[in-house]
Amino acid sequence: MRYFIVDDDAASRRMLKTIILEEEMGVIVGEADSGESAIQKIIASDPDVVLMDLLMPHLDGIETIDELQKHGFKGTFIMLSQVVNKEMVGEAYEKGVEFFIHKPINRIEVHSILKRTSENLILKQSLMTIRKSIMNFEESTNTENYRNLKDIALSILNDMGIVGEVGTDDIVNMLTYLAEQEEHSMQLPPLKELYEAVARKTKIDPLEILKESKAIEQRIRRTVGAAMNNIATLGVVDYTNPEFEYYAPRYFEFSEIRTVMKAIQDETTPKKVKINVKKFLQVLYIESNEKFNNNSSKM
Repeated sequence: MRYFIVDDDAASRRMLKTIILEEEMGVIVGEADSGESAIQKIIASDPDVVLMDLLMPHLDGIETIDELQKHGFKGTFIMLSQVVNKEMVGEAYEKGVEFFIHKPINRIEVHSILKRTSENLILKQSLMTIRKSIMNFEESTNTENYRNLKDIALSILNDMGIVGEVGTDDIVNMLTYLAEQEEHSMQLPPLKELYEAVARKTKIDPLEILKESKAIEQRIRRTVGAAMNNIATLGVVDYTNPEFEYYAPRYFEFSEIRTVMKAIQDETTPKKVKINVKKFLQVLYIESNEKFNNNSSKM
C-alpha cells in the first residue's frame, strides 16, 4: 500500500512514517506540511491512501480533500484529528473520508485502522477485477480470443504497467520483425542487429539508421527499467502479489529487483541497477509465441 502524509506537525508525520514502515504496512510515497503544498505532490504520486490532518492553517484537511477531488484524485482518505466536532466529522465523511485517527497518535489505533483500510481496498480491487473479467469474457464471445502476437505482447506489457512508455512500440516492432523472419528461431540475434532492423523500417540512410538504432536502444532500456520499478513496487506493497511472483523472476535479474525494492522501502535512490534487456526481450518473445500458439490450437 502506498501512503502520503499531510500534517503541519513534523513530529506527527515522523511518527506515522515510523509506524507504517516498522509495521510493514506499505511505503511512504511523499509528505507535506500544508494542504497547499500537498495537492500537486499527491496528484503526481497518486498514492492509495492519504493521511490528512483535519486542522491546518490556510487550507484545512476538508478543503484540501475538496481540491484534490476537483483535480480527479480517487484515492482513499484517512483524517487525523485531535478535535471531536460532529459537524466537521460529518462533513469529512461526506467528502469520502474512510476513517479517523485520533491525536495524540497511538500505534495500536494506527495499525488497526490502516489494516482495515488495506483490507477494504483489496476487497474493492478484487470486485473491480471480477467485473473487468466478466466484461472481458462477454466481449470475447463476440471476438477472437487472441488477435495476434502483437496483442499478446501488449497484454503482457500492460500487466507490467509500461504500455504507455516511449519504448513500447519499439519492443512490439522488434517482436513483429522476429516473427516475420523465414528462419524462425526462439533465440534472439544480437541486440545491435535487432535495433538496426527496426530502424530500417523508418530510415534509409545508413547514418540515420545508426542514429535511430541507438535511440531505440535507449528507449527500450528506459522502458524495461520502468517495468522493473513497477514490478518491484508491487513486491514492496505485497510480496505475494501474483504479478510480482510471476514476472519478477522470469523477466528480470531477481537480485536487481531486490535492490530496487530496498531503495523503495528506504525511500532512497537505488544504486546503479543492471538492466538485462536481452533477457527481458527473450522471455517476452518466447512467452508471446507460446500463448499465441496455444490459443491457435484451441481455435
